[in-house]
Amino acid sequence: MTSVTTDDTGDFIGMGALGPAAARLARGSQRLRQADRARPWVLDAAVVVLVFLTFCVPDLVQGHGAGDGDGDARHGLHITFTHLPWPATLALQAGLVLPLLWRRRKPSVAFGLIAAVFVLQWSLLVSLRADIALFIALYSLALHERLRRLPWACGIMAGAMVLVAVRVSSAISAWDSLFFLFSTTLAAVALALAVRIRRAQLAGLRERAARLEIERDQRSKLAAATERTRVAREMHDIVGHNLSVMISLADAGAYAVGIAPDKGKEALELIGDSGRQALGELRRMLGVLREATDAPELSPQPGIADIDALCGRVRSAGPEVVYRTGGEVDALDSGVQLTVYRIVQEALTNTLKHAGTGTKVHLAVAVTGTELTIRVQDTGSGGPAGPANEEGHGLAGMRERAALYGGKVSAGPAPGGGWTVQAALDLSPQSGPQGGAS
Repeated sequence: MTSVTTDDTGDFIGMGALGPAAARLARGSQRLRQADRARPWVLDAAVVVLVFLTFCVPDLVQGHGAGDGDGDARHGLHITFTHLPWPATLALQAGLVLPLLWRRRKPSVAFGLIAAVFVLQWSLLVSLRADIALFIALYSLALHERLRRLPWACGIMAGAMVLVAVRVSSAISAWDSLFFLFSTTLAAVALALAVRIRRAQLAGLRERAARLEIERDQRSKLAAATERTRVAREMHDIVGHNLSVMISLADAGAYAVGIAPDKGKEALELIGDSGRQALGELRRMLGVLREATDAPELSPQPGIADIDALCGRVRSAGPEVVYRTGGEVDALDSGVQLTVYRIVQEALTNTLKHAGTGTKVHLAVAVTGTELTIRVQDTGSGGPAGPANEEGHGLAGMRERAALYGGKVSAGPAPGGGWTVQAALDLSPQSGPQGGAS
């Protein structure tokens, strides 16, 4: 990317395109601008000193403006300028040049003072090179002041130029003088407006770049927060479900050790199977987050076909699970199948934690047209291990997953006892996934 910097007039230098020399020049210009922002009076004083040395000193040394006349001797044209002593000449020069110290802070005041001295000077028919200060003041006013003040400044300038044209009309045609003076005035205003427009454009570009950078950071933070939420939801589903199954199996195995050792051995084997499955899912989840290109090949995410095995693990922990499907559930895309699996997994985990091991669960997954419904209802006959109506991260996670496909999740007590979880997903193409299924 080519970086851009600007100088005091708004010109820009493409540092990357013009090489090291231009880059050094741009850095020097940037340091000067920073110094000017810190001490603006230094540059204003430098302008005054430069104008004084260039335009005032020659008049003082050569006595210009104190001579007898000027004109075109070949045509007999002659202008007699007023002779002034050097203190008066210096006073007029000071009146023209010193207000330039305020040309950026108070451009209208500076222009007004210089214009007044200029009119007084030409009313006395005194010619000074320091008159250039009036054009500098007009340039500064057009560049730094509100644009609504520019018309009256141009009107004052036009009146001053007409005065000059009248005073020199004995030697130069008034129309020729006005053409030259108005052209110079127009050039000063046009240059100031061009620089002003360029500065506004560069300020707009800088503001847009800053805004885009902020938006990029916000998008990055939002993406990171979304990813953290997704990972937390996946980890909750994986760890929460398998730990619930393992705890229930461990309790049952400990109870069965003294009564039926074979059942205790079977419980330990099921605990090992559940632990290995949880470890496999965790490895898959962490493998997705790993950025290394030599990451091991990952097994596919679980889908509706894996719900049978999920129900088997829950049955091994005690509850009786009756599972049925309706419609073409196997034809669903992988994102929908993962969402269905996670919702069912979370619902069965909550049943196992809250309804106990002696409950009976009816699980139904059905596709009807463009709607997929999930219904998980338990009898709650095993004695809840905790309050079944608490809304924790599990129910919130189910709702977030369903919302990806324009669906909703409801949970509440079932008629006659127990607990029911119902979810409905919209399978129409325009409904989702919104932001992608995770």
